[in-house]
Amino acid sequence: MEVLVKVVQLIVSLSILVIVHEFGHFILAKLFNTRVEKFYLFFNPGFSLFRFRKGETEYGMGWLPLGGYVKISGMIDESMDKDQMQKPPQPHEFRSKPAWQRLLIMVGGVIMNFLLAVLIYASVLFAWGEQYLPADNARYGIAADSLAERIGFQDGDKIVSVEGKSVTRFNEIPKTILLEKANQVTVERNGEPRQIYIPDSLYSKIVNNPGFISLRIPSIIEGFSEDSPARQAGLQPGDRIVKVNGNDVQFMDQLRKVLSDKKNEKISVSVKREGETKSYSLRTTQEGLIGFYAGSLEEHFQLENKRYSFIAAVPAGIDKGIETMSEYLKQLGLIFTPDTELYKEVGGFITIGKIFPGSWSWYAFWNLTAFLSIILGILNILPIPALDGGHVMFLVYEIVSGQKPSEKFLEYAQIAGMLILFSILIYANGNDIVKLFSN
Repeated sequence: MEVLVKVVQLIVSLSILVIVHEFGHFILAKLFNTRVEKFYLFFNPGFSLFRFRKGETEYGMGWLPLGGYVKISGMIDESMDKDQMQKPPQPHEFRSKPAWQRLLIMVGGVIMNFLLAVLIYASVLFAWGEQYLPADNARYGIAADSLAERIGFQDGDKIVSVEGKSVTRFNEIPKTILLEKANQVTVERNGEPRQIYIPDSLYSKIVNNPGFISLRIPSIIEGFSEDSPARQAGLQPGDRIVKVNGNDVQFMDQLRKVLSDKKNEKISVSVKREGETKSYSLRTTQEGLIGFYAGSLEEHFQLENKRYSFIAAVPAGIDKGIETMSEYLKQLGLIFTPDTELYKEVGGFITIGKIFPGSWSWYAFWNLTAFLSIILGILNILPIPALDGGHVMFLVYEIVSGQKPSEKFLEYAQIAGMLILFSILIYANGNDIVKLFSN
């Protein structure tokens, strides 16, 4: 059922993004009296699921959910309509319009993607507000994995600043270190400030392990999983696990470390319950778990809840859109940096689908749709033939040089671009398949 919910969210989200993106091209083409022959959600090689004509445009839905398109008269695009291009140019065709109008038509989709993201972010902030954990309220500090310990962090460290700049939100700390390529982090350890220096040689490892620093959470039982060994042994919600096989355990990271090499083994667990210590014997699962989950952040920390009026939500939505775009551009830069080996993590539709929650949440759905809208806009404006950015690249050349590339050149560039895109698509989704079978 979870998989179905994820798939439905993915399809609905991508459908919204495709329609809005293509509408950007459509509305600007109409504004400049350029004929739009087709407006399709999804591609329709061979046949369409449905179609209808209104005015000069055919609207429809294809069967191949890999995007969508508008077919603009007199334009070399993915339709590769060579017959039309061999006829004399007509006033209503794309190729007959001034270069600046053609440029605006081509960037229309990207503009709409960004505007949609801003609209969604503003609406989400107005409807739900914003909840986050201030860094100062992370009272138990961080949980440091082996990489973080190698760098110099310790469990319980409280992050004070990154590159001399104070951090306000805990969840932004790993992201800031990663995207800003930070070399210096100030922490508070045992009440004293300490400087942690991150060597460049370990940066690629951080890129591939952004969770090297996480929030330290007390090992207090909130609930149990199905067939939980802990519940069967007699543990109760509200119990705080303090020892496992005599080893002190106060936090979830300590518990995970103790249980990491105890799979399907009998263990002794001590808990604190109403001031008393009680001990139980149980057997871990095949995965080395005891079948419980800790409380939500609200149970352990004081979160900040920020509400926005309708007027305040608009500039906040713009700021969030710009911030998200800036962060994704930095991430894209990391992908194209060979030393990070982040290109190995590039995924396709399965990877995108996994970011959606297993149960429907409008808050998560709209936030992720806004994020994907910005990604779609950025990827589309990359200077690759067959993408909007490829057309923009040639149009900028035409405006600057005063010379228009030949239609034959544009045709070959379109073919080359489509081959590049298909190669990327095969690589990304191939990565997904390899990961699916290797897990």
